[in-house]
Amino acid sequence: MAGEDTKPALSGWSFWIDRGGTFTDCIGRAPDGRRVHCKLLSSDSGPVQGIRAILEREGVVAPGEALPACEVKLGSTVATNALLERRGAPTLWVTNRGLGDVLTIGTQERPSLFALDIRRPEVLQSAVIECAGRVSVDGAVVEDLDLEALGRELAAARRQGLDSLAISLMHAYAFPEFEQRIARLAQEIGFGHVVCSHAVARELGFLARSETTVADAYLTPLLRAHVAELARALPGSRLRFMQSSGGLTDAERFRGPNALLSGPAGGVVAAARVAATAGYARALTFDMGGTSTDVSLSENGKIDRVFETRVGGVRVRAPMLRIHTVAAGGGSLCRFDGFRLTVGPESAGSDPGPLCYGLLDESGQPKARELSLTDANLALGRVQPDRFPFPVRPEPVGRVLGELRLRLASAGLDLGGDEIAAGFVEIANASMAEAISQVSVARGIDPREHVLVGFGGAGGQHVCALARLLEIETILLHPLAGLLSAYGIGLADVTWDAQRDAGRARLDPVGPLPGGMDEILAELEAEGRRALAAEGVAMDLLRSERSLDLRYRGSESALTVPAPSDRADRAEAWRAAFTAEHRRRFGYTRPEREVEIVTARVRAVAPPKEAQDRQPDSGPENAAELGGDARPLRRVSVYFSQAGRLDTPVYRREDLPAGCELAGPALILEDAGTVVVDPGFVLNLTAEGVLRLSDR
Repeated sequence: MAGEDTKPALSGWSFWIDRGGTFTDCIGRAPDGRRVHCKLLSSDSGPVQGIRAILEREGVVAPGEALPACEVKLGSTVATNALLERRGAPTLWVTNRGLGDVLTIGTQERPSLFALDIRRPEVLQSAVIECAGRVSVDGAVVEDLDLEALGRELAAARRQGLDSLAISLMHAYAFPEFEQRIARLAQEIGFGHVVCSHAVARELGFLARSETTVADAYLTPLLRAHVAELARALPGSRLRFMQSSGGLTDAERFRGPNALLSGPAGGVVAAARVAATAGYARALTFDMGGTSTDVSLSENGKIDRVFETRVGGVRVRAPMLRIHTVAAGGGSLCRFDGFRLTVGPESAGSDPGPLCYGLLDESGQPKARELSLTDANLALGRVQPDRFPFPVRPEPVGRVLGELRLRLASAGLDLGGDEIAAGFVEIANASMAEAISQVSVARGIDPREHVLVGFGGAGGQHVCALARLLEIETILLHPLAGLLSAYGIGLADVTWDAQRDAGRARLDPVGPLPGGMDEILAELEAEGRRALAAEGVAMDLLRSERSLDLRYRGSESALTVPAPSDRADRAEAWRAAFTAEHRRRFGYTRPEREVEIVTARVRAVAPPKEAQDRQPDSGPENAAELGGDARPLRRVSVYFSQAGRLDTPVYRREDLPAGCELAGPALILEDAGTVVVDPGFVLNLTAEGVLRLSDR
């Protein structure tokens, strides 16, 4: 970063922070390798509050004292929330004459085929300028730019307050000169943020390229303001941000399209590593937080990625981990609509929060009025007030459940409070099981062949029920399961991704790669090395990962194929890898068809340099030595759907000795969550501190 050598020396403290919709999780790593953590209700100042809370608790700073310079890695929902709530920067879009309605028309895709109330997603741009100028597919100038007329329109838009500009022209992925000329003109006029499509997504596909460019112009100014605010609050600190691709990037390269899965990506990175370290090649990851649940799949520690997805009705072309999200979290509102019980998609979030938080408004009245999933778990005994991250009160929950019971009775449904609360939990479990099926069964993958890695503040309360619904035999829960997204952000490497259109070059059955393909890949690798060298990474550990988007000629869908481990310079090796992947994904191959290269991709990966210099991680502090008996803290009544109320032992996780084995039912209390061991499951604590649950 510019001016890096003028910054004060870092204090030796490192902070890994995940700001979610309800909670902000903060893990601090001391210079001696100790880990400490805290969990806060999310707010704009949550990351800084978390850092201060840890440093004050550790005696590093006094209340009100300036914070020292630290290494800070963050996952943020700023871009995601701005996109979903349409709170981005007012954006002007410049495109070719006749194409101004393209983003409004879209693909005419109908996500819900039988929906009667069809709602079109709101476009992001505030205004559109259609400019003269067109380049053909082979680069010939069909119509030249009229910069004088365009300049007048741009100046008028700037006077109206539009400061962020997106430029996307036909065929600019291959011939970017017109976009570059417009960008220089816009900067001279005074636009603060100018982005060109060839710099954002240099590949074929005008619609997706344009949507991504507009999304960048719409979201990145907000991210830059967020980064600047953090930099002011943490002067001298080194800031890195988690990208949707599962890698860290410098604050200056953190852009809107790459930030949409910033928080969830950290948890998936950590969960994949937990499974691989425990010796499981295939894993399903299940992250249940306060607002939503995110699920993904990994094999041999590697997570499947996608390069185009739809978020908030907007098509975004950027590398992302394949993560499926459903609106089921601890804060999901539990309602009776007169006919059925429902859970979500609305959430209590951090304000007003669940009923049991007891947050009050300015007049001293409770903010929350409705039951949430956390309240339902509290009523069932699955959450214990004395080890919850915040003080909770069961009285408001009992009162609202009683009112709900009367409403159900008036509708002819005679259910007790436990049955109602358990019904809400079962509905949420079914929704989350369906999400896991979307990333597995829907893609021809059997979830029964995988281990389930549960995490998130609410994940431990539901993981046994999900495993049973999906017939998964083994569950893993890391010692930091309630903070795993923050932990994964700390583990992540610095990454750089780039792509280049390959011009639909023909991949011969045998022989070398098409002419120029090796050169394109080498150029991208060189760009990656330069980009990461500027970010202060361990260059001796840098590696590049090549891949090609391949498809049968005449088809629309391309598959991203990683470089073969052997003979990656030979067309037959790439073709064999493509054939195997096509058969796995679609169940058939077309050996008689030609194969063409759509896009060349390179991913550069390296650990941060500070990761080499720091002290070894001391790991979680488990009070257990190998062997010994686990003694319960107390016994409580817990409701289970299949068995009713059961007398259930309660254990503190730090009291469990390594190697101990417990049969459900049981509750395991942690600082950042609770693990509910359902009847029929057996728990074992490994020497590494991981809880392994097996359905017997």
